[in-house]
Amino acid sequence: MKRKLLSALLVAALAVSMTACSTGGSSAKDGSTLTVLNYGKYIDETVVKQFEKETGIKVKYEEYESPEEMYTKYKAGSIDYDVICSSEYMVEKLINEGEVLEEDYDAMDNYKNLDPTIVDMSSSYDKNHTYSVPYFYGTLGLIYNKTQVDANTVSSWDCLWNPTYEDEIIMENSVRDSFAPALISLGYSLNDTDEDHLNAALDILKKQKDDKIVYAYYVDETADAMIGEEAAIALCYSGEGALAMEENENLGYAVPKEGSNLWIDSWFIPKSCTNQKNAMQFLNFLCRDDIAEKNFEYVQYASPITSVVENQDKEQLNNEAINPSKETIKRCEIYKALDDEKSALYNKLWQELLSH
Repeated sequence: MKRKLLSALLVAALAVSMTACSTGGSSAKDGSTLTVLNYGKYIDETVVKQFEKETGIKVKYEEYESPEEMYTKYKAGSIDYDVICSSEYMVEKLINEGEVLEEDYDAMDNYKNLDPTIVDMSSSYDKNHTYSVPYFYGTLGLIYNKTQVDANTVSSWDCLWNPTYEDEIIMENSVRDSFAPALISLGYSLNDTDEDHLNAALDILKKQKDDKIVYAYYVDETADAMIGEEAAIALCYSGEGALAMEENENLGYAVPKEGSNLWIDSWFIPKSCTNQKNAMQFLNFLCRDDIAEKNFEYVQYASPITSVVENQDKEQLNNEAINPSKETIKRCEIYKALDDEKSALYNKLWQELLSH
């Protein structure tokens, strides 16, 4: 049950198992269907099957890779998505655009299973806790091969520009995540939108490429690459770090001392929803203790469901890649939504980097 290590066959089986409902703005309104959009490989396949079996609701399940891709898919309007999971800054952006429906938490018996501390943290993007349900949370950090890199080296983001690791560093194929360490290294916030500061970050990211330090820009491939010891250091999400460390004892995970991103992925019901009752039933199902436990075992990210944490052993509880410490959380920032102008600027600079 490893999110990043599923074979192509298993993924194909998942796609077949999730019965499709009609799309193109014509989702069935008879109460028997649900159209879900989520990050790739971000739910235990048996959970969706179990939901269908218990409720009789047929699920059309779609995946995406980055929050920006999700935004494009949703905004295209060709599919009436009923429920979507995404990162906090994209949830905030859609809330600000009036694209998110308020949720009826009274209809969610299992909402009480959420850790109030995590719900409070979500106020940074859902001020009054009226639009979203936290799903997983964690940090952006560095996974590294302990036989090649010592812990002191990865205690600072500076290691990502160390020529010692030529062709040995994996960066995230994500504009916000790759710009974050560059901005932080320059002494700026990862939410900085000053054009001069962003250009300075772009310059050092270009230098990283020019010095041939970057092995690749990955997202879902990162854990596999590090397990296979293809690189020495990788910028990655904490969950990838946890999964990779479980498969290869030579790997470790660190959040640099300068700080990083604390992310919270949340579910929300978009304005395109045609089956809000089914959507709320699905969210309630995901917050059920046994279902949340299944998803945690599959994804290995920090769960906001209290019972999941209570069931972890000492090793899991003390694993920074699974459960970020209070000290780590204190030195992290949550991404803020960007307006259209700043989003366009970030994307322009990102494309400039990729084509460099």
